[in-house]
Parts: sequence; C-alpha cells; structure tokens
Amino acid sequence: MALIFDIKRYAIHDGPGIRTTLFVKGCPLRCVWCHNPESWSPERQRLYKKGKCIGCQSCVNACPVGALQLTQDGIQPTGEACILCGACAEACPALAMEICGREYPMEELMEIVESERGVMQDSGGGVTVSGGEPLMHPDYTLQLLRELGRRGFHRAVDTTLLAAPETVEAVAAECELLMVDLKVMDPSVHKRYTGVSNELVLSNLRLLAAIGTPYWIRIPLIREVNASEENITATADFLRSLERRPDMVDLLPYHDIGKGKHERMGTTYNPAGLSLSSPDGRELARCESLLTAAGLPVRIGG
Repeated sequence: MALIFDIKRYAIHDGPGIRTTLFVKGCPLRCVWCHNPESWSPERQRLYKKGKCIGCQSCVNACPVGALQLTQDGIQPTGEACILCGACAEACPALAMEICGREYPMEELMEIVESERGVMQDSGGGVTVSGGEPLMHPDYTLQLLRELGRRGFHRAVDTTLLAAPETVEAVAAECELLMVDLKVMDPSVHKRYTGVSNELVLSNLRLLAAIGTPYWIRIPLIREVNASEENITATADFLRSLERRPDMVDLLPYHDIGKGKHERMGTTYNPAGLSLSSPDGRELARCESLLTAAGLPVRIGG
C-alpha cells in the first residue's frame, strides 16, 4: 500500500471545480524547484519545524530509542536510528514534530472523500490523485481510482508521465482527466534540473494523445529553465504535433514554496545554487502569445 502524505480539501487548482486532492508519497524525479520534496521518498519521514519548537524536550523524552537531542540549533538527531514510531510527534505540544506519510485503509480514505461529496458535486469538482508521482504506485493508484469511479466521483490524476506505457494506458482508462507536468523540451536541460531525461515523458504524451482521455498540460514556468522563446516555441510545436491536443495549457509561474519544506526535512533547497526566478509580466505575456498562436488554450496560474 502506498503512503498518503497530505489530503487537501477545497482545492481549486487541481482540476475542474472544487476538489479533494490526495497526495501520494514517492517520486522518481528530483526537480530543483519541487513544491513537495517530502513526497520524493516513498517511505515515512520525520519532519521538524524549528520555528514552532519551544524547547520543552517532550519529543526527546518520548523517543524510545534516544534518537533526538536538544541543541542550540533546536532538536537534532543523536545518531541513533529513528524508528519512525511517531512518539515524538504525539508528545510535541507545539506541533513542531511531524511524521510524514501514512497508510490509509480504503474505507477510511473514502469516508474523508465522501464528507466533501456535496461541495464537489455542486461545483463540478471531484477527487485528484497527486504526489509525488501516483504512477510510481500503479496497483494502488488503480485500486483508488476504481473505487472512486464506483462511487461516481470525477477523477483526475496529476502526473509527470514518467512511468511504463502500460501504466499510463491503464490509469488513463480509469480517470476523467490527466494533468501532465511538462518541464522543458531539451532532454539535457530536463535532466539537469530534474535528475532524469524526458524521452519517456514525451513518448507517453504521444501515447496519451492517441487515447480518448482528456488531458491538460501544466508548465512550471521558470525564467532560467524553460521560459525562453526557444523552449516555448519548441513546446508549442510539440503539442501542436500531437494526434489530439491538450484541452488546456496552464502556465504556473515559479515560486520557492519548497524551500521551507527542505528546512523541515533537514535537507537543502537547490543545493547547487542554480538561478531560479519567476518570469515578469512581459515574459509571461510572450509565453502565452506563442502558445496561443499555435492554437492552444492557455491560462496563467491554473
């Protein structure tokens, strides 16, 4: 069973209408700008919010293996292996400790989803399975989508399409919308910023375009990575060449929300110090114009 690391209610940027978004843990990419770096590992993790810590040492005293200590820099590991039991998080009165990732029995997960059925149906919304990368756990994702379908929910999947083609086909058959992240067209640039090349992603996009499932393209727009005229023109040419064009192209200007999450994980945001910034209004307008001129429906902000 895959782990869920977050459940977002009343989501308005994860597909049509108001939605409940389920975030699945585990991702094969390592995007420098990732908003959810806690999703990378498919395993449970301990997160620590130093700004909330009051130094009471409740977590230190609760840890059954002595894996935590209070230092001048807040709570730090002692070197003993954390067993991820969650005792520290349960003991912390300030909610500075958190265990990220939990198994949800299907019945419990559906109870959460069903509690929002009215607002989702009234708004034309539904449930979005996001991550991480849901296609990293094909059996679990398909089981989840089939149960949601049995209950009559509109189903969307937010994916990088970095998965086996047969997985893409199976998932596409069990949802009403696929939202595909398209980072950058040049394979070497893609690998520099995400850790992997994009040949499989582009191949699966061609496959998806030949299937009947509606799909959107989501482009995290970053000045130094993919906002150039050359890349946006190549993106437009590729999307225009597909057997079936996307129903929407969302341009999502860069922001560094993942930075604080790295701090909670004890890791470093953008460790190589690569230049990352959001395009200005003129650049956004140019990107939108190039895509629109190719006959693609475009929206800024998603």
